[in-house]
Amino acid sequence: MSNDDIYTPPRSRSGPSSRTRAAGRGPVIDQEGRELPEANPHTQFEGLRFDFGHSAANPFGELTREQRIARLDAIAKLLDVAFIVPGTKFRYGIDGLIGLIPVIGDIITTAISLWIVREARALGAPWHITARMLANVAVDGAVGLVPVAGDAFDVMFRANVRNVRMLRRWLDKQPRQNFGSD
Repeated sequence: MSNDDIYTPPRSRSGPSSRTRAAGRGPVIDQEGRELPEANPHTQFEGLRFDFGHSAANPFGELTREQRIARLDAIAKLLDVAFIVPGTKFRYGIDGLIGLIPVIGDIITTAISLWIVREARALGAPWHITARMLANVAVDGAVGLVPVAGDAFDVMFRANVRNVRMLRRWLDKQPRQNFGSD
C-alpha cells in the first residue's frame, strides 16, 4: 500500500451544503422542489426561552408581601413541626429527619434556613433582626453537627419557626406603605 492510498487530500468546503454532501446526504428539498438552506443548529432554539422571572407558574416570581410570608411560614413549619409522634403532642419536622444524615443533612437544612434569612432581608428586615436570625441558624447548624445530641437539639430548638415568628413580629410593627406593591 502506498502513501497516496493512505493520505488523501482534504476536500474543498466552498459551498454551504458541502458538509451534508460530504457526509453522504444530498441537499434538503421541500415539497415544491426548492433546495432549503442548511439550518444553523443555534437558530432552531431561539424561540425556546424560559423566563422564570415573569412567569405566572414561577414560585419564586413576583409575589406579594403576604404570599412571601405565607411561603416562609409553610417552609418553616415543614422544617420544624410538620409531623407529630402518634399518641403524643411531640412535633418534629424534616430538619430533624434530614439531620440524621451525618454532616450533609445538617448542611442541607442550614442552607434552607439561610434562604429563609435571605427572604427576610428581601422583605426589608433590618440588620438587627437578620443578625438574630443568623445567630439562630448558626446555633442550630453548629449543634446539629453533634451526632445524636445535635439531632435531638434540632428537633427541640426549632430555629426556622423562631425566625419566621421574629420576622412576623417585626413586619406587624411596620407601616404597610414601606413594602413595594401589595
